[in-house]
This record gives sequence, C-alpha cells and structure tokens, in this order.
Amino acid sequence: MSSSVRLNAETIAALEADTQSLLGEALAAATALLAIQGIDSERIIEEVRRFSVAAPSWALGTGATRFGRFPGAGEPRTIEEKLDDVATLNALTGANRTVSLHVPWDEVDDPHALSQYAETLGLAFDAMNSNTFQDNPSTTDDGALTYKFGSLASASESVRAAAVEHNLHVIELGAQLGSNALSIWIADGTNHPGQASFRRQFDRVADCLRQIHAGLPDDWLLFTEHKPYEPAFYSTVVSDWGSSLLLAEAAGPRARCLVDLGHHLPGTNVEQVVSRLAMTGRLGGFHFNDSKYGDDDLTVGSTRPFQLFLVILELLEHGGGSMPALAYMIDQSNNLKDPIEDLVQATDAIQHALALALIVDRSALMAAQEADDAALASEILHAAARADVRALVAEARRRNGAAIDPITTFRRSGYRAAVTAERGSGHVATGL
Repeated sequence: MSSSVRLNAETIAALEADTQSLLGEALAAATALLAIQGIDSERIIEEVRRFSVAAPSWALGTGATRFGRFPGAGEPRTIEEKLDDVATLNALTGANRTVSLHVPWDEVDDPHALSQYAETLGLAFDAMNSNTFQDNPSTTDDGALTYKFGSLASASESVRAAAVEHNLHVIELGAQLGSNALSIWIADGTNHPGQASFRRQFDRVADCLRQIHAGLPDDWLLFTEHKPYEPAFYSTVVSDWGSSLLLAEAAGPRARCLVDLGHHLPGTNVEQVVSRLAMTGRLGGFHFNDSKYGDDDLTVGSTRPFQLFLVILELLEHGGGSMPALAYMIDQSNNLKDPIEDLVQATDAIQHALALALIVDRSALMAAQEADDAALASEILHAAARADVRALVAEARRRNGAAIDPITTFRRSGYRAAVTAERGSGHVATGL
C-alpha cells in the first residue's frame, strides 16, 4: 500500500486536531453524569478499548443480490489489498485487529509471506471460513463432482470426501497463517418434500464433522453455524441452534456453535439462543449483522439496536461482566455504502452496545428479577440503553490511537480516492 494513503495514529490525530478539545469537554460531562449514578466510566472505557471484532475479507468489496451487483470504486483486487483496507479500518476504530478469510475466495499462494505482510500492518488472522456452497475448483468439467445436491450431507461418498478434503485444506492453510479456528456453514438441505432423508443427511454431516474435527491442530476449534433457510427452502440440515448443538456434540470436544444474528426466523429470541448455548459450554463465536426480513446482512445495529444491546448483555453475563473470549466477526454485505464506511459503522455500533450493556446494574437487575418486578427490571434495562456513551466510546478509540469520529476522518483522509487511483474500479472482491 502506498504510504501516501496509509492511516496511523499520527495522521488521524492531525486530521482530528479540531475535535480533540471537544472530546475532552464531552467526556468530562459524561463521566460526571455517570458518576452520580455510581457508574465507573473508566471501567467502561477500558472494556471497550480491549474489545476487538474481526473484519471479514469479503466485506471489503461490494455485495450482491440474486438480481445484480454494482461494484464500487477502488475495491481490493488481491488479498494484500484487502488487508490494506482492514488496516485502514482498524486505524479508524482501534477494534478490528484481525481478519477472517474465506477459501477458495481467498486462496493463498504463499501463506508465510501473507502472514508477514499482515504482521507489518498490525493484523492477525481470525477463524478461517470454508466454502462448500459453491462448487469447489476441483469440480470436473463433466459435472461428475458437484455440490449441487449438497456437500457434507450429499448422498455421494465422493462429494462428501471432496467437501471434507476442502475443509482440511482450509485448516492447513489457516495453521500456516496463525489462525486457530475453522468456521463451517453448509447450504445443504432440500428444496422439495421427499427429496432426501432428514435423518440420513444429518448423520452424514455429523460423520463428516467428526473427520474434520480429527484433523484439527491441538489448539484449534471448529464452529458449526446454523441458518433456517436459503438456498435450501424446504429443509436445511443445520437449521437452528439445536441442530448446531447436536452436531457440535457429535463432532468432538473442540467443536462449538457459532451464532449469526441474521440466521434466525423473524421473531426468534436471539439473546435467549446465546444464553442457552453459553449454558452448555458450546458457545464459540458470534457473527454480527442486522436484518429486517431474513438473512439480510444489514449494517450491525442499523435496524434492531435494542436487540444488539440485549445480545451483548447476555455475552457479558456469560463472561462474568466482561466480553468472553469468543470468536467475534462482522458478517454483513454492503450493496450501497462504501465498504470501509459500512464496517466502521458496524464496529461503532458494537462498541456503543457494549458500553451501554456495561452500564446495566446487574445486581439490581437480578434483584428485580428474583422479586418478579417486571416494571423495575425494564426500567433498569432502559435506563442503560438510553444513556449517552458516545464520549466514552470515542475516548476508548482515542486511547487506541484510533479516530474520535471515524467516518468524518475517513472522508477527510482521501483514502478512497487514493486507492481508486491505484486500483481502478469494477473488481469482484467477494467471490459472489
């Protein structure tokens, strides 16, 4: 990446010279107001400062729908350019210190060189993502080997073997990059009643996951990810958290369940799903996004911010007052926004939800719950959810050398125009 467009603490401070004093005033006011309520602002700032959520490589480019894709200017052409964009994102937020790759979209020729390049940018690699919902590059020209009717659940032994081999390859690649987890989402299911046996499909997936689990390095975890529908619309093998839990238990002791906010039917109580999986000890990771109708992959917190707040509250409960050591990733698809701005807004939403959830008086909430005082419990939650924590979040970012106002600073930096001049336009960075 050209040094002329590289963002760091020094360039950000220069771009935000006019906002430093304003933050000081806002922070003093917010801290004083919270102190009256007995809330330690410093604890909140430090917890937000500590938190990091992985950026997915595919979100650095424009997403797509079934009807079309409209690429933006200056999208990354290579994995290295994706890392450049994540480094810029992290410079702005201070909270995107890892990147999650998707294979074969992000097939790596020289893992050692890529790992070294990431290190120079201050980045590391989070969970790897396998892909058996599109045909593997090894598919033969005559269509003899295809995932058209499933991958790990396929009736074809050779297709299942190819899917297992792909996942083992992703593990091997990830180990060379310094990752320590594999996330598996499969599209397997049926579109027509009677098309396949529910039980046989499930058993085949369980058997394949056991094989993949056996190939994990000693310090790795395997994540199973559920989704109720799409692209299979009659039945999906891993359709809900119960199916994901059963498969994790069948796979082995280092298998965990991954929760994607958008992978639930409308009306599902996602925070309760988080609680149930945490109780079993099988909660392993979380994909943040938002939705209005289904798996919309909208910007985190853009549609249901209160749900995000409640989910974070459950995670804090699981972590004893701090965010537990899980695999966190933003999983959204931007079709209209600048990809970096979209990821900035998502990260900011998570940081704010975390700060708000930390304000909740958990002892008072428990007392209200045990007294069956629903009104008081609601008051305690809403008192926290309505607080103004913008100055605390901005201070957490500032302490990380990041931006007080990330969107404004990004636009002032001229980064998008600079990389557009270097990269051009019209690239496909997502694999879709």
